[in-house]
Amino acid sequence: MNIHIIGICGTFMGGVARLARDLGMIVTGSDANTYPPMSTQLESLGIELFEGYSADNIPEDTDIVLVGNTISRGNPELESVLDKGLRYTSGAQWLGEHVLQGRWVLAVAGTHGKTTTSSLLAWLLEQNDLAPGYLIGGVPENFGESARLGTTPFFVIEADEYDTAFCDKRSKFVHYQPRTLILNNLEFDHADIFKDLAAIQNQFNHLLKTVPQHGQIIYNQDSPALAEVLEMGYWSELRSFNSTDSNWRAEKIKDDASEFLLLHGSKKYLVNWSLIGDHNMANAVAAIAAAHHVGIPIANSVESLASFKSVKRRMEVIFDQPSARVYDDFAHHPTAIAETLSGLRSSVGEQKIIAVLEPRSNTMKRGIHKHLLQEALEKADNVLVFADQNVKWDISELESDSISAFSSTELLLEQLISLIDKDQGQTNILIMSNGGFENLYQRLINRLS
Repeated sequence: MNIHIIGICGTFMGGVARLARDLGMIVTGSDANTYPPMSTQLESLGIELFEGYSADNIPEDTDIVLVGNTISRGNPELESVLDKGLRYTSGAQWLGEHVLQGRWVLAVAGTHGKTTTSSLLAWLLEQNDLAPGYLIGGVPENFGESARLGTTPFFVIEADEYDTAFCDKRSKFVHYQPRTLILNNLEFDHADIFKDLAAIQNQFNHLLKTVPQHGQIIYNQDSPALAEVLEMGYWSELRSFNSTDSNWRAEKIKDDASEFLLLHGSKKYLVNWSLIGDHNMANAVAAIAAAHHVGIPIANSVESLASFKSVKRRMEVIFDQPSARVYDDFAHHPTAIAETLSGLRSSVGEQKIIAVLEPRSNTMKRGIHKHLLQEALEKADNVLVFADQNVKWDISELESDSISAFSSTELLLEQLISLIDKDQGQTNILIMSNGGFENLYQRLINRLS
């Protein structure tokens, strides 16, 4: 089969392309910006890439076109597909029909923590000889790639609530039909496609309807919005985590949650691992519960956590010298920002923390959560916020004694350098963005070096 993918360089569609190629299919694709590392990964697989969108990009022998969810009407390549009557579908639907059908799918859904929890779960299965396939919206450091087919029935997938395609406004996850489903949490996000939280909850209700009666739903008992979804109906086994009366619980031993007790029934298990933060502790508990559902003993999972290396761009240390340590993190929602900063503060104690934030998601650019940002950032000593012309609200509203706003990354970088006090020990610089941030990371490292 010959497949052409419009919008191939996103993490999800790039992962779909890899899986299709591993199935022996011939794959081509196009994107507005074909750039490393995704472009080099795809080209190394023998996938031909086209820069920009054009009707001429689609090979004449294409059997089916996969349309990415960022592609909308008016795109010349999509218009050609429709004009010529070519067979097309979404990446999520193709994945459900050609990769996930007949497999034991373990899906991770929720507003926060999907990538880390999916990576954790895939690693627990890998370490216990279950050789899973997976498709994750990031690059797990233990694997070094975002997708693979696997050699057993088990498949771990990050189950995104974003819409499927221009012609299918259901969430992508309704195509996955999981047997094991983790519900990490639920808050309002993706303001560009969802009117309110109730609209997202409706999609989660659709997801619960796809889990078989002998499947298992593992949900965060500390998330009121998830409780409301469950009240809409579920038809599967239910297990809870993250509350004092949950089926799966955790008790911190160290304040930064790098050491904690896992409690299940009357048994306790000691966990020592490299991640920090209460949110990551909850992610680990959920992953262990899901691994238990496929038969992995709890003690085995606990042992496997010790070798977990996290995910690229999730509290990833990209520079470490006595004067400064720089972290790259994907946090872009106030809750994730607060959790990340809280975990870092618990880890570094009184050391200085400088938070650098780029509001880049559609929700953040619209200012939907702007009233929550000051409180979310309070664990940092200094905060530098950057907004380009796409941000639709005045970021100067955030300014205070500790928060400064910038419309230029060059000015922000100069201020950031000036705040590093080499005489006061190590300064922790946490850069939070789900985009490229005008290459601020490398520019900072060059200056610090």
